[in-house]
Amino acid sequence: MSLPHTFEVNGEAIRTKRMAAGIVMKDLAERSGISHRYLSHLETGSRRRMSPTRYVALRTALHATD
Repeated sequence: MSLPHTFEVNGEAIRTKRMAAGIVMKDLAERSGISHRYLSHLETGSRRRMSPTRYVALRTALHATD
């Protein structure tokens, strides 16, 4: 089974999970290997899709299981 080309993400959910974990945006960006600007665009909804690699890295950095 192959991964989709991109994943649609919910920026508000990313922000909520990040804040609940007590992680500032800069630190989450560094932990997941994406730029602060890219993460900001995701959280504000101006960017809604991510590559599988970045998606997995972000979920791993957030310890997301759902």
